[in-house]
Amino acid sequence: MQRLQDRVAVITGAGSGIGLATARRFAQEGARVVCADIDEEAGVKAAAEVGGLFVKADVTSEEDVERLFRTAFETYGSVDVAFNNAGISPPDDDSILETGLDAWRRVQEVNLTSVYLCCKHALEYMRRQGKGSIINTASFVAVMGSATSQISYTASKGGVLSMSRELGVQFAREGIRVNALCPGPVNTPLLQELFAKDPERAQRRLVHVPIGRFAEASEIAAAVAFLASDDASFITASQFLVDGGISGAYVTPL
Repeated sequence: MQRLQDRVAVITGAGSGIGLATARRFAQEGARVVCADIDEEAGVKAAAEVGGLFVKADVTSEEDVERLFRTAFETYGSVDVAFNNAGISPPDDDSILETGLDAWRRVQEVNLTSVYLCCKHALEYMRRQGKGSIINTASFVAVMGSATSQISYTASKGGVLSMSRELGVQFAREGIRVNALCPGPVNTPLLQELFAKDPERAQRRLVHVPIGRFAEASEIAAAVAFLASDDASFITASQFLVDGGISGAYVTPL
């Protein structure tokens, strides 16, 4: 499928996990991919693999984000897709009873403020063009509560969901679609690191997934490619759940 032929797609957090899988999928679908990451080694490798461009960026820095989208535009002539995906889930973000203010602020900056900045600067180019698709990585925890809390992560993803909805409504008549991708647990290095330290925590989550496993990053990337494409032309301001049925479940299969 070549649904993204010659479209310019900017991906943050492109060096690993969902971002890397999406860079691969976008390239397969014909896009020119701009890979942004704070990890230069991983970002350069990702860009080389997909024949794209690497831009080192700290997504919490407005200067870096502005430069990212300007570089994409100056190199390729447009900004058609923005997948604002960079995020963190550090171990010191836990229950509200345990999480310190520094951890809270760090997660908010990377997970929420960065999405605000990326949307702001992507919109500058998309409004000129009169078209564009923005996909922001939220999470299924933006629509469900968990007793195994990561309080700042959960709050940040709720913010991403609400912001995406509002932008999707605000810019719909300018030809720009904005959607919040809400993945369930994904088999990525981030999740593996978190759960390797606490297998019981992993099992406690896995039991709630009707499909019986965590998602693969390539499955999430397929959803992102759909939202980026014209196949999703009537979808905006949505919470696009790709969660293996978690959000629809009460009692799961044995």
